[in-house]
Amino acid sequence: MPGDVDDAVRALLLLMPRMVGRVKKIPVPEELRSFPLAPRHLSLLSNLLLDGPMAVNELAARLEVAPTTVSLLIGDLSRMGILERREDETDRRRRIIGIAAERLPAIRDWLAPGAAAWRKALAPLTPDQRRMFVDTLLAYEAAVSGEEQD
Repeated sequence: MPGDVDDAVRALLLLMPRMVGRVKKIPVPEELRSFPLAPRHLSLLSNLLLDGPMAVNELAARLEVAPTTVSLLIGDLSRMGILERREDETDRRRRIIGIAAERLPAIRDWLAPGAAAWRKALAPLTPDQRRMFVDTLLAYEAAVSGEEQD
């Protein structure tokens, strides 16, 4: 186990490329290969897969983007036949977004193993340790992108 910061950095410099390489090798299901899916689409699909259908504003909050951005993504995926929109029975002005039933098995087979792997890795941690892990990854992302706050 890494002891000091440099030992941890060395361990992560070995680990991160392996993790990214393994994720990139996860095959896209045959029925989805023809679609121009980007990482932003996968985040949206993963949230719907984990938590089920939800409103645009809920998706926007989870993805930490504006509702208009989510609406554009939903439009893309709806035109591809990957998402379905339906009226909210309690408020007909709201639309509930879900994965199209015919696409759900392929998306589940593709994305659910990654969520299961995160659950397995995070389950032994306390809530505070999980928060620290996520915060550390967010800090790393910010530092790499040049967006870190001093």
